[in-house]
Amino acid sequence: MDQWWQRVTATTPAPDLRVTLALAVLALACIVWAPVWRLSRHLVTVVHEGAHGLVALLAGRRLAGIRLHSDSSGLTVSKGRPTGVGMVLTLLAGYVGPAVLGLLVTLGVHRGHAIGTLWLLLVALALLLLQIRNLYGLWVVLASGVALFAVTRWLGPTAQTAVAQLIGWFLLLAGPWSLVDLQRSRRAGTARRSDPDQLARITGVSGALWWSLMLLVSLGALVAGARLLLG
Repeated sequence: MDQWWQRVTATTPAPDLRVTLALAVLALACIVWAPVWRLSRHLVTVVHEGAHGLVALLAGRRLAGIRLHSDSSGLTVSKGRPTGVGMVLTLLAGYVGPAVLGLLVTLGVHRGHAIGTLWLLLVALALLLLQIRNLYGLWVVLASGVALFAVTRWLGPTAQTAVAQLIGWFLLLAGPWSLVDLQRSRRAGTARRSDPDQLARITGVSGALWWSLMLLVSLGALVAGARLLLG
């Protein structure tokens, strides 16, 4: 246990600027290249629904389960008042979750705790697994957890730092990209039950304004995370 703890808490320097830029390009490719995005967007859904669940619990709601679907959609069910601040924060958390988590991951890398950050992500996946209520969601979370465990178990500190930075870049970039995708669907009329539209129904504020707020938060996290990684 002492050896494990020393390994988890060990500090590692961030990759140099060339490696950082290469990882940013790789993360961007995982988003803009459609065949890869069809797979990688499931990771965004995991974070999206996990953010809904976490904020629901923090807001005093009771989490009833999370489902992840093969079309990369998801559903988080929580019980409590159908309106009010708690419900607003729960709905707001989903689309800003990936970029905010990406910022936290990059902060861990920036401070030299990339390995510890990966272990925290692994613990978060284990906790999320307890709330999954369908087989496909179980498979997605288990596969993600196994891959992350393999990284922490068999890769060296330098490689683990690069993986943590890649995850950070991916989440930072995927946050705004997912919102752009959402707006396309809203304009096409295929996302009438989206988070911004649900917020509009319970607050009276237009869905476009809620979407703009989510995009602003995601872009702010992207800028802050990029400054940490490139600085």
